[in-house]
Amino acid sequence: MFATLTGLGLASAAGLNAYVPLLLVGLIARFTEVIPLGPAWTWLEHPVTLVSLTVLLVVEFAADKVPALDSVNDVVQTVIRPTSGGITFGAGASTMELSEITGEASAAAGAAGGVDWGPVIAGVLIALAFHLVKALSRPVLNAMSVGVAAPVVSVVEDVVSFLTSLLAILLPVLILVVFPLMVVAGVWTVRRRRRLREERRAAGRGGAAPARSGDDLGGSA
Repeated sequence: MFATLTGLGLASAAGLNAYVPLLLVGLIARFTEVIPLGPAWTWLEHPVTLVSLTVLLVVEFAADKVPALDSVNDVVQTVIRPTSGGITFGAGASTMELSEITGEASAAAGAAGGVDWGPVIAGVLIALAFHLVKALSRPVLNAMSVGVAAPVVSVVEDVVSFLTSLLAILLPVLILVVFPLMVVAGVWTVRRRRRLREERRAAGRGGAAPARSGDDLGGSA
């Protein structure tokens, strides 16, 4: 159960920042015994992988703080974040007997050094859901704040991704609390975005009505 919660938390964090959970998993697996990765995931702790993830994290960190560029980054990350979610969920699930998650057939595949695709697919879907909420809400926030909110919101997302990843690895039981809160925040963000769009449309229609009235008066004169 704990490994499943670890994978769930890491995949959720990957939906906000693809590289934070990947880098944390790799670093902790390399320098501690907290995450004993399965054979299919040991590449995450390789020095080349860790250096590459660090560089990519720095690039993504900078790009996500710039209005307009953050939206372009979100388009690119539509593939990367779900992929990260699948990898981190699969890696997290590999720290326990796979038969406890997906049955004896998957356990046999894991023992042979293969990849169990059940947790990977689950991680992809979870990360994709959080990514879509993030990507769809950012343009609205930028428009409302004339871009001022972009760096602030991005930092908050990075912090949430980091803390969620850390809790998923060190105290996975807390994901039972953190994950529902993230879902609630995502639902609220989607509803807020929809409400703001409706208000903007209503304001646009309200602004157009007087102009038509003026044209009518001018025409009748």
